[in-house]
Amino acid sequence: MNAYNRPRFLLARWSIYAILTAIYMLAFFHRMAPAVISSDLMKAFNTSGAALGSLAAMYFYIYTAMQIPAGVLADTLGARITVSAGTLVAGCGSILFGLAGTFTGASVGRALVGLGVSVVFVGLFKSNSVWFSDRNFGMISGLTVLFGNIGAMASAGPLAGVLRSYSWRTVFIALGGVTLLLAVLALLFVRNRPEDMGFPSMRQMEGKTSHSARRSHWWDDLKSVVATRSTWPVFWVDLGMVGSMLAFIGLWAIPFLRDVHGLARSSAAVYTTSALAGFAVGSMLVGWFSDRIGRRKPVILAGTLLYATACVGLAYLPWHPGPVGIAQFALLGISSGGFIVTFANAKEVVAPALSGMAVGLVNTGLFFGAAVMQPLFGWALDVSWDGRIENGVRVYAAGDYHRGFLIMLGCAVIAVIGACRIKETFCRNITIDR
Repeated sequence: MNAYNRPRFLLARWSIYAILTAIYMLAFFHRMAPAVISSDLMKAFNTSGAALGSLAAMYFYIYTAMQIPAGVLADTLGARITVSAGTLVAGCGSILFGLAGTFTGASVGRALVGLGVSVVFVGLFKSNSVWFSDRNFGMISGLTVLFGNIGAMASAGPLAGVLRSYSWRTVFIALGGVTLLLAVLALLFVRNRPEDMGFPSMRQMEGKTSHSARRSHWWDDLKSVVATRSTWPVFWVDLGMVGSMLAFIGLWAIPFLRDVHGLARSSAAVYTTSALAGFAVGSMLVGWFSDRIGRRKPVILAGTLLYATACVGLAYLPWHPGPVGIAQFALLGISSGGFIVTFANAKEVVAPALSGMAVGLVNTGLFFGAAVMQPLFGWALDVSWDGRIENGVRVYAAGDYHRGFLIMLGCAVIAVIGACRIKETFCRNITIDR
């Protein structure tokens, strides 16, 4: 092993983190962009609310199905190959989505994007788990989601501004080109662990024994993770809270603000941006706070209760556009930020070598919730739609959206129940640090 060179190590660590985080930001952009281009998609493909929800959720369907395989790939092949290949697929999917002339073609493009970026989050968190100290995992996880949400915020107000000069097709074709470039950078510069570049492991740098490597077949390891009961409560937290939040902010928030409150796309994007900014800041602060107090469960539980309160406000409070409305949307995001601690909790209840699979399992809940909620919310709108159409786009009434908000509230209750059943780890891996 080469002599440990601290400046060289830091350069390598932060370069790898920057490349993977840039890819993660693009994944967030793709995730949230349909809210801003919803009317464009309805016009281009003449869709109903449920069909538009299915098109947007195509990303989530594939993403959800791939989370456990993504965890297996992260723990076996490592982040370098997994993320590079996935980013290549996502770039091709974005270009296909921009060029699509039919609803089917757009769905295939959207599905390829979801397939490609499905491995990014788990790969990035696996990389973080070996390139950063265990005691700072909550903080670096929060920082990661903060950057990811910058990508999401770019898909709101900034995208709405770009669409004044360029078509949505041009935007997604160009985005595909940038994604392909990042795939090349990941292949060239990302490495799976410090030892691959001649450095000691993070544990060795801290004077500790390195975590044991995987010894079993990946299938046996996966069964072990799935059979660990302590991983499942946070699965339900992410399904109910973040899944429903992303479904609403990522597709139906801007149509709601347009139909019920008469806001233009650019004005409505301010509200979704406030939610995403709250989500970003909340994730960063909650991750840091959890590490600071050495607790996971109370932080997650507080987030779910606050989110349920925000859903009650959406469904029943007579708020209007302005500061109160922006605060209402910000509360949705800030409360959901508690989800970041669920990944720390998941990796702390299984063997360290299986952290990718644990994160993948929990992340499945998040995206399964979003995949179900987007078309379900659209269905709730279509049930009593009065047939009104303006400029080729369906217009829904306040009562139609109220039904969607009640579904969100039901999801929030699921999250609260899951949070109550979380096993406290006190910010350490309970399988080895006893």
